[in-house]
Amino acid sequence: MDVFLVPVAPDRYELYCEEHDEPPADGDAPPRGFFRRMAHRVGEQLAEAERHRRSGGPPPDEAPRSWWGRIHARLMRWVAEWIAEQRLLWQLRGKSAACLLYPDDVSEAHARQLLRRSLQRDWERHRFWMVVDGFGLAGSALLILLPGPNFIGYYFLVRTVGHYLSLRGARRGLVTVDWSVQASPALATLRTLVGDPPDAREERVRAVADTLRLEHFASFFQRSATP
Repeated sequence: MDVFLVPVAPDRYELYCEEHDEPPADGDAPPRGFFRRMAHRVGEQLAEAERHRRSGGPPPDEAPRSWWGRIHARLMRWVAEWIAEQRLLWQLRGKSAACLLYPDDVSEAHARQLLRRSLQRDWERHRFWMVVDGFGLAGSALLILLPGPNFIGYYFLVRTVGHYLSLRGARRGLVTVDWSVQASPALATLRTLVGDPPDAREERVRAVADTLRLEHFASFFQRSATP
């Protein structure tokens, strides 16, 4: 698994990867325990949303026409976008080794420090929001009494489970994963682009993405990098 330490501001970095979840094996039984079963069920729905995002959604002639179909499609788009933000931490849950690629204008020791700092910050953030959304999930259970789909409950369910998975991934990245490192000249060139307007730097960012062989990296950098 390759993880990229990306300069997105003069003094700020973001971690990025493009690993995809492997589909569960056929016939796998749901895990025991309420929360693990809930995570398993939501995980299947998240995988569906990821496949939906990667395929670009249904063709126009297959677009949902019912009210529920349109709501479900929008929900899947939101979930897919949220998945993209959590992909790194979720992938770390199943890894024992990973490679950190970092800009070659920083030292290896500093790159490792930035990695741990980022994972520690993510662990603390997801722990806080898992508790907050967990209370929201408990409160939304009262809406089961109302007719119709419980969108609020589903929202808090996805967020609670997502934060739980991210929490586990951040913890594993800090404690268990064996990190190798590799300096990258291509990542260092991005530092000179963070101050440029997105339109002016688009072609050069795409060239870096091609060098790194990352399909969605250009859109990530354009969205994340700030002067």
